[in-house]
Amino acid sequence: MRAMTKKALEEAFAGESMAHMKYLAFSDIAAKEGKPNLARMFKAVAYAEQVHAHNHARNLGYINDSVKNLDAAIGGENFEITEMYPVYNNTAKFEGEKGAELSTHYAFEAEKIHEQMYKDAKKCAEKNEDIKVGAIHICPVCGYTVEEGGVPDYCPVCRTAKAKFAVFS
Repeated sequence: MRAMTKKALEEAFAGESMAHMKYLAFSDIAAKEGKPNLARMFKAVAYAEQVHAHNHARNLGYINDSVKNLDAAIGGENFEITEMYPVYNNTAKFEGEKGAELSTHYAFEAEKIHEQMYKDAKKCAEKNEDIKVGAIHICPVCGYTVEEGGVPDYCPVCRTAKAKFAVFS
């Protein structure tokens, strides 16, 4: 792919990805405000933005087989753990931005778990096997991630009650 096209697609991918996430957040707010139709509209358009991002990612070569996708995921999580979030957290501390300090700490703690999950999954994928996992529980405040059977009564990162965790089964 030629340089200008690649740069344009990378920027479009980033923009569409960000729009997807913002619109999902907007949908949650509208739902909490008792506006189900507005929530549904935001969620629908978020899906369209996801389609656009997926198309750009495919053309950029970001989407591959599961082993390569896991390698990319491991690399991304490792970058966040070793470089990105430590720097972002220190910057937030330095500037006295307590909200940013907390959100970067939460993400840092969750990313360590995600990296390990991906490393474990890669072992199965390399043997062309699916992973063996029950329900996955996610803390809705900090993103702490744990498999079924290991869910604590309270999140060890932010102290959110187990009953509030999102369950992916």
